[in-house]
Amino acid sequence: MKWARLFVVAVFLLMPLSASAAPMYKPFEISGWIPWWRTATGTTDALVHIDTFAEVNPFTYVVQNDGTIVDNGATLSEPWLTLRSAAKERSIRYIPTVMWSNREAMHRILSKQKTRVALAKAIAALVKENGFDGVDIDFENKKAETRPYFSTFLKGLQMRLGSRKWLMCTIESRTPLADRYWGATPPPDAGIYANDLKAINKYCDRVRIMAYDQQSIDLKLREEAHARGEPYGPVADTAWVEKVVKLMSKDISKKKMMIGIPTYGYGYDVTAYANNEYIYDILFTFNPGYAWPIAASLGITPQRNSAGELYFTYLVNSTTTSLIATTGSTTSTDSGQASSPQVIPSESMPPLAGNAASAAASMIAQANNTNMSFRLLDWPDAESIRQKVELAKRIGIRGVSVFKIDGGEDPNMWSVLSPAP
Repeated sequence: MKWARLFVVAVFLLMPLSASAAPMYKPFEISGWIPWWRTATGTTDALVHIDTFAEVNPFTYVVQNDGTIVDNGATLSEPWLTLRSAAKERSIRYIPTVMWSNREAMHRILSKQKTRVALAKAIAALVKENGFDGVDIDFENKKAETRPYFSTFLKGLQMRLGSRKWLMCTIESRTPLADRYWGATPPPDAGIYANDLKAINKYCDRVRIMAYDQQSIDLKLREEAHARGEPYGPVADTAWVEKVVKLMSKDISKKKMMIGIPTYGYGYDVTAYANNEYIYDILFTFNPGYAWPIAASLGITPQRNSAGELYFTYLVNSTTTSLIATTGSTTSTDSGQASSPQVIPSESMPPLAGNAASAAASMIAQANNTNMSFRLLDWPDAESIRQKVELAKRIGIRGVSVFKIDGGEDPNMWSVLSPAP
């Protein structure tokens, strides 16, 4: 019996480790995507803070419409090689992302066995031939009918990668239907999705939830903010992220789940109507360094909104602006339209509250039964990122994944990103 027990132990020790049992495992993980369009600053930033990570993800590979893979970031050359070497020295996973967003091409390739298998083989070969620790699959904007084919693709890719390579999956968030269609009846197809969460949980070693680009998908939170007179265009409201995690963790193990955390903001053109109604038009995305100089030039103090992010509003393209810019009060012309703030150096006026322009626009719209536009800048900073990390630890999921590491994020972010439980 003794020899039998020793034999069993020996066989166990000789068995290959599964991906989830690989030696680079950490209790709470921080990973980050480094975009190919900011290679130099992104890799530099990641290198300086390399010990923060359990994994780094070069965001470089893209699937073309014919199913071939293109390396947009020259991933096999410098400065990526230096980053990869530093990651290897510290047992940090180095896993590039393969991204795809053309829904028609995805369905065409994945729905046919021959082309689906060819793509899985090509990705597995990319990983093995280049010695990567695994691959991150980021296939976005899929059709609902692509759902079973994508699951089959993941099954085949997992098999081809083998037990010593990691298969990471980055997928869209999912909002509770009652909140997404707040105040209305959800359409019959509202619960039909392109991702089979149970299959993804089965085949993927980590599942990164893109818990950002929220905008107005949670109508309940938006209407609650509007009722307070607050414009609402968050990248990721912490309250919304918690809803997403609680919903999706019904089908995805918390041991595998990672919350995606954004480091960029949105610029909107917002039109205010009577009764705290707002219409939003996204103009651009930006890094925090874009917003602060504008706020300073206008003498505006950004505020923290109910989503936990920073924001401020301002009026544009008008000549009569001094009252709003210097006192936060409003004035109107004979036509009933509000005046807009001039770009006045901040040292020449007292600081304005970040919501002064939106408050003025709402006031004018209500008083004159009209509408008025203003600009809204909303972005996450270190504090909002801290809230997401705290949420992840409180809920008990695997960790967080930062999009993006490019040198343009709030530099104070690194002080709140901690792999410690």
